[in-house]
Amino acid sequence: MFGFMTKKHSLLGIDISTTAIKLLELGRTGNQIQVEHYSVVPFKSNAVVEKKIQDELSVATTLKEVVENAKTKTKHASVAVAGSAVITKTIEMDVGLEENDMENQIILEADQYIPFPLEDVAIDFQVQGVGKDSHHVSVLLAACRRENIERLEDVLKQGGLKADVIDVEAYAMERACSLLHDQDADFKKDTIAVVDIGATMATMTVLKQGEIIYTREQLFGGRQLTERVQQEYGLSYDEAGKAKKTGDLPDFEQRVLTPFKQAIEQHIAKALQLFYSATSVNQIDALILAGGTSLISGLKDYLSEALNIPTSLANPFQDMVIAKSVDEKRLINEAPALMIACGLAMRRFDQ
Repeated sequence: MFGFMTKKHSLLGIDISTTAIKLLELGRTGNQIQVEHYSVVPFKSNAVVEKKIQDELSVATTLKEVVENAKTKTKHASVAVAGSAVITKTIEMDVGLEENDMENQIILEADQYIPFPLEDVAIDFQVQGVGKDSHHVSVLLAACRRENIERLEDVLKQGGLKADVIDVEAYAMERACSLLHDQDADFKKDTIAVVDIGATMATMTVLKQGEIIYTREQLFGGRQLTERVQQEYGLSYDEAGKAKKTGDLPDFEQRVLTPFKQAIEQHIAKALQLFYSATSVNQIDALILAGGTSLISGLKDYLSEALNIPTSLANPFQDMVIAKSVDEKRLINEAPALMIACGLAMRRFDQ
């Protein structure tokens, strides 16, 4: 949303999450999208806290490693800011306005939508379609503090990359979900809730006919499972992180995993109730799980039964060609955690 490419070239989707940097590069082979390069490298420290970069040097060092591991020569990247860092507003404007005139008018009117000095804010807009009548168009306005944009640009520069596109996580997720819609035609007419559960943040994005109608972030994620394992079994944090992946602990399911699944269910149920009360929609047709925490054993089936909503794990790569140099098994296993990286990598095709 905050940066546009003028030349057609390869582009890396770079998702800087709380626990790792995920890289994905897409291309085309014939009429199909191909995964050309992919890598995930975890942080060795709390370099990012609640999606905010705290240690630029550590993030840049990890970025260099993830690029090296992916064996890509591409230096142009698409990254995203969290939805909580962005103000969005849909406004009506006269049809037929030239882009420059539209931009000038948006800047003049932006004060009433943005609670920061305009000189401290990066603003972008996109025409969405017909407005309230044939004389107006609906325009999506997005604004983010410049310091957030500049921090991302600086980190990428230190990591040897150029930030061609600064997107918004929710729109990257929407773009990746379009691949899921193509896989299942019913999704195009359904109301789908995508729940992205990361290490410290859970984001629910609701799409109706493929377009975002609601998004909400909650402070909840896989780190709470790690801390529960740590407390229950007297392990260090690193030991608990490894143990939760194997589940090789006494009474692990009963003591730790089931209560955590119940907590996820409660968070999703609460988020859905808030969504129903804020909109005219009263039913979700399907639930799609994304993010690293969604990979917990048995979570999909547990939530499907507990919430009485058909639930699946996100896999945007189902209809893609996988390059021979890519570890296909690992890619598919980690697919739910790569939705944002995938949505960012797809910006290549907007050129």
